Amino acid sequence: MTQKTMDSVFMKQKKFIYHYRNLRWAFGRHETYLCYIVKRRDSPTSDSLDFGFLRNRSGCHVEVLFLRYMSAWQIDPRLSYSVTWFCSWSPCFGCALHLAQFLSEHPNLRLRIFAARLYFCEDKNSEPEGLRRLKAAGAHIAVMTFKDYFYCWHTFVASRDRAFKAWEGLNANSIRLARQLRRILQPVDEIDDLRDAFKLLGF
Repeated sequence: MTQKTMDSVFMKQKKFIYHYRNLRWAFGRHETYLCYIVKRRDSPTSDSLDFGFLRNRSGCHVEVLFLRYMSAWQIDPRLSYSVTWFCSWSPCFGCALHLAQFLSEHPNLRLRIFAARLYFCEDKNSEPEGLRRLKAAGAHIAVMTFKDYFYCWHTFVASRDRAFKAWEGLNANSIRLARQLRRILQPVDEIDDLRDAFKLLGF
């Protein structure tokens, strides 16, 4: 494989680190990148069908682009599929609804989403509800850890045998975001019960 071919298939190192860095305040990162692996699970050992990465294009969110890509495959309802995403941002409310609908129409497809950062729109705080609906539709949603970054680096990035090196704060920010995501995905009625309990205890 030539260097030119590698650069077109794999993400550049600087681009990956810039867009996937799990900063507390990720200013200027207006695009979402999505690294994906698609497998067909029709035997004890899954067959890898495709892998690569996408990003937002022409105002279309990357999640919607991927759904168009998957729809073009004409998914066989008799087979089971496993899709794994590593996203620089978690899905917005609208994309979460699109994904939930897609999963309801394709019960033979399992979706796992690992996000570097959690996205919240400044105009409306509906993203938590979108993530809860996505989880209810069967999606697995988690925050990327060092292990996920390491895997992405050696799977999707043109690393040329250069080992992945964690940046300062990667683990701490991952833990903080994972806690925040757990609170978001907790059923609303359980959150209300906890608030009532805290009130009774005088907190």
